[in-house]
Amino acid sequence: MTELLDTKRRYRTRLDARRNDLAEEFIETLRLAVPLMLTQLGQIAMITTDLAMIGRLGEEAVAAAALAHTVYFVSFTFGLGLTSAVSPLAAQAFGAGDVRRIRRSLRVGLWAALLISLPMMASPLYGEQILLTLGQMPHTAALAQHYLNGLAWGIAPALGFIALRSMMSAVNRPQAPLWITLAAIPVNAALVYALIHGLFGLPELGLFGAGLATTLVNLGTFLAALAIAGLRKPFADYHPLARLWRIDWPLMRQLIAIGAPISFSLLLEYGLFSSAALLMGLISTTAIAAHQIALQVTAVLFMVPLGIGMAATVRVGHAFGRNDPAAVKRAGLVAAVLGLALVSALTIAIVIGRYQLGRLFFGAGSESAATIELTATLLLVGASFFIADGLQTIMGGALRGINDTKMTLLFAAIGYWGVSFPIGWLLAFHTGLGAIGVWIGFSIGTFVYAGLLILRFRMLTRKMAR
Repeated sequence: MTELLDTKRRYRTRLDARRNDLAEEFIETLRLAVPLMLTQLGQIAMITTDLAMIGRLGEEAVAAAALAHTVYFVSFTFGLGLTSAVSPLAAQAFGAGDVRRIRRSLRVGLWAALLISLPMMASPLYGEQILLTLGQMPHTAALAQHYLNGLAWGIAPALGFIALRSMMSAVNRPQAPLWITLAAIPVNAALVYALIHGLFGLPELGLFGAGLATTLVNLGTFLAALAIAGLRKPFADYHPLARLWRIDWPLMRQLIAIGAPISFSLLLEYGLFSSAALLMGLISTTAIAAHQIALQVTAVLFMVPLGIGMAATVRVGHAFGRNDPAAVKRAGLVAAVLGLALVSALTIAIVIGRYQLGRLFFGAGSESAATIELTATLLLVGASFFIADGLQTIMGGALRGINDTKMTLLFAAIGYWGVSFPIGWLLAFHTGLGAIGVWIGFSIGTFVYAGLLILRFRMLTRKMAR
């Protein structure tokens, strides 16, 4: 009888310990994720502000800016993956208590940002020729080049800011990049407006001014983050800027091995959405308009799981760095559950307010009724896509925390191009579903991708436990 009571007591003690561990993990993940989400939303706010300011120049300027962003983000996305790899490297070093490796991780991230930005600038600086080759109108392509001429020089500082932000998050201090981003939003709006229209004694530069303002803001945010990293505690305790002139080639190779698959995965996703827009163009003008608005809503919603995915990279990286397989599994599980709960709640809100969202963009006139109806339908069909996209983002972040990115690239190719695109194309043009068929393809392929990532994470954590 005494042995039975002792067994029950030990079982209850272990159960209470697990509950406490899960509660602590939930709190720590949320504490990291919220500033990261808000920082990403701040970036979206700046892009939206730029487009609103450019909109005052007319429809041609907006079209040119949209084309310019397409050229710019293809280049920028590749560098984004490389500099994002600072996060798992620095998080693992933090978990292991290796201060020197935290410093080295940031150093290679900053060098990667500089080195990769130089060839990446070629694409924006030759944007007009690229757009003409793709069949765009000469006048619109020329306007886009004006914008790109100002925008291209901001690639290096923007990537440098991402490397610094990744290091700061890895040591559990994501607040500084958030405050910098929030301060940059009004500065960006004022500078874009002033350089476009030539206020306060500044030259009137039009679209070039809008791009130049964004570059100056990118430079300012980078310098602010660099100063905080070098001068403010706790970052200064790591001496992150020591021997900054030295390139750490062994760690650089590791950064590339982790970051390059992230870059290509992002490009596969970006390519899918770009191709979907082309498919919509073959369906109707209404389909294009509804698709773009539904994607814009998706982009805002995506910031929530993206922030949680970044937090998952850090929390999993910490556990991996201190060689704690149980904590690795727990961090991934908590991030997935938290993301699923938040994205599901937001998805329900979007489904309920889908018609209001359509009217917000298109107005309430009878001429917009068909577009509003299709937008609402796409947002309804996209409910499953939103949840699947959130899961794949979070589980991809968790896998980055244990340096597993090559299989993620393979799964992205399977989910997006082996499933999403062919199913979307078949349903759109061979079943009469049109735009709705494309979004059904999105949902199915993204669920496949998310499922593969979940299985991969479970398999790796079981291996670690053994």
